[in-house]
Amino acid sequence: MATSLDASVDSKIELAEKIVTAPSRSKRPFSWGLALVYLLLSLGAVVMVVPFLWMLLTSLKPASELVQFSFLPKNPTLDNYTTVLTTSSFPRWYLNSLIIATISTASVAFFDSLVGYTLNKFDFPGKNIIFIGILATLMVPTEMLIIPWYTMSVHWGWTEGSAQYWGIVFPGVITAVGIFLMRQFFDGVPNELLDAARIDGVNEFGIFWRVALPLVKPAVAALMIFNFIGNWNAYLWPLIVASGRAYYTLPVGLSFFRGESLTEWEKIMTGASLATVPLLLVFIIFQRQIIKGIALTGIKG
Repeated sequence: MATSLDASVDSKIELAEKIVTAPSRSKRPFSWGLALVYLLLSLGAVVMVVPFLWMLLTSLKPASELVQFSFLPKNPTLDNYTTVLTTSSFPRWYLNSLIIATISTASVAFFDSLVGYTLNKFDFPGKNIIFIGILATLMVPTEMLIIPWYTMSVHWGWTEGSAQYWGIVFPGVITAVGIFLMRQFFDGVPNELLDAARIDGVNEFGIFWRVALPLVKPAVAALMIFNFIGNWNAYLWPLIVASGRAYYTLPVGLSFFRGESLTEWEKIMTGASLATVPLLLVFIIFQRQIIKGIALTGIKG
């Protein structure tokens, strides 16, 4: 006990000495390479932020100012927001996108994790063939699947009434990318830990849910975030399968502010500004998980 305590004290002393003797940031020599990196990152940030600011500021402009080339609104107003929220189906489209993105994200998080766990931790005949078949679906363009999806939706009545929600959701209930990602991450979960849980009498689903899944939370979080963003911005498939304006998603609904002879840019920019709110909240709340998930995705092979 005394030996381990002395070793701990010595390690802390060494760490303190390194911190004291380490050069401070203010004493670092000027580096042209580092300055160039900061310059490029700043330019990249400007390129990414300016379009967003343009959209936000345009939403505050009256229609008469749209033909004038000015970055800042001369007479800022919130009338565009009032018009979009009260005279159109925008709130319903907003709710539709939120419902569809939430259901799809929850489904992908559960089923992709479960399938990935099964393909990684269980041995059964044809496992590799099934996995290769799942990966092969990634080579099929989405546009080629639209006709089979639509035929299936019509056959099962998913293009009528409230069933249209399921018609929009079902292609994204489970994804090949998510299965591949989770299968790779479950490879880092020790089999000995799962065997210990089996010895303790935990059933197989309990092992997955209570032991394995908590160990890959960063991967699950990253998968959920990217899936939510993808479904929130989806346009082509909801446009095809939704037959009533009440079931349009937000990207589809915003396209109706553009007519044959007139495009109401102030309404489009207003709707787009409101549409970014959930994505910004997701990033602000889960930015640590996003960064960790991206980093781990790059590490796992």
